[in-house]
Amino acid sequence: MDKFTIHKSTLSGEVCVSGSKNAALPIIAATILTDEDCILHNVPDLMDIRTMVKILEGLGKQINFENGTMVIKATKKCGYVAPYRLVRTMRASFCVLGPLLARRRKAKVSLPGGCVIGVRPVDLHIKGLKLLNADIKIERGYCVADGKNMRGSHLYLGGQFGSSVLATDNIMMAATLIDGETIIEYAACEPEVESLGLFLQKMGADITGQGSPLLRIRGVKKLGGCEFDIIPDRIEAGTFLAASLATNSPLVIKGANPFHLTSAIEIVKEMGAEVHIDNARSIKVSPRGSLKPVNITTLPYPGFPTDLQAQFMICLCFAKGISLITEKIYPDRFMHVAELNRMGAGIQRSGPYAIIEGKEKLYGAEVMASDLRASAALVIAGMAAEDKTEVFRVYHIDRGYEHIEEKLRKLGAKIKREKQ
Repeated sequence: MDKFTIHKSTLSGEVCVSGSKNAALPIIAATILTDEDCILHNVPDLMDIRTMVKILEGLGKQINFENGTMVIKATKKCGYVAPYRLVRTMRASFCVLGPLLARRRKAKVSLPGGCVIGVRPVDLHIKGLKLLNADIKIERGYCVADGKNMRGSHLYLGGQFGSSVLATDNIMMAATLIDGETIIEYAACEPEVESLGLFLQKMGADITGQGSPLLRIRGVKKLGGCEFDIIPDRIEAGTFLAASLATNSPLVIKGANPFHLTSAIEIVKEMGAEVHIDNARSIKVSPRGSLKPVNITTLPYPGFPTDLQAQFMICLCFAKGISLITEKIYPDRFMHVAELNRMGAGIQRSGPYAIIEGKEKLYGAEVMASDLRASAALVIAGMAAEDKTEVFRVYHIDRGYEHIEEKLRKLGAKIKREKQ
């Protein structure tokens, strides 16, 4: 198992954002819908991507992944089982359920299980597929589904905490190859969902409304192969925005789509930094000394992303005054608070709220990463803190950030990967 050893750092220069993990995973799953070749570009080389590759290989795909390009071909094997040993490592693998039902009319997909950031049920996935007339049973930890009688339907996909990205993905993919028209109300509007819709359109699906809360899908008889570019990772770009603020370092973030980060960029400006956008493919952020306290509420897109909550909490630890974070997506997503307090932060948590009292300094310590985004937050904290910080369990960060320590070192970060 690896760890990161980090010392206080000042960053400068340009960093290139990788392709979006959260966009790539459902798009890879969507290739189940065709027997023709699909070619994907700008695919990040991450643990989660490799896991999805293993799942699709078990379902009958032959995949070649090299230098950011993934070529996906069909074989004679037509599996329909996604096993627990793979699905348990990442929730996004559950999105093979929809395309399996649409293409092969049956599926046996392991339930993804618990998560350290809180309860994230798959009830909306199952509700939506049942409304498409799929027969679904839960047996010994697996979702066993029969799709022989599926047909289009009008359904509402809102849940306790708003829309669901992966549930929207699953229902949209399932609806592409079944008879009739499907209308999804309260669909997720995230850029990753819109990108999946565009990919399906390129395969020949009849979809309208991507990027809006109302999706309309008319089933077609067949989908074909295509070539497609994965969008840039807005969460990685937002993580570099947070790193810039926390270390008081000017950075240029290249390859990012700033229009996918409007809410985060507004927070950066409220905290006192200057932001310049160049040709919709580059973000230049220039901190101006002391950071101002702000209040942040995580919300479904286009609200502030829950996946950036932990990273921006680090910035607020250095703001002069009191800040408030309200977590409305995953109210238990505060595992990083205890670790930051061990570094000298002044954070109090009450239910879905975190109250942050800004400090002049944080101090290095041994800290434990609990999940993907908390890992990124602790790395930022290590670069901003005095003395040495050791971040353990960095396999979490490898799930979602491509060569993160190499990118940071090129910016001047004093970070080293070592064996525990």
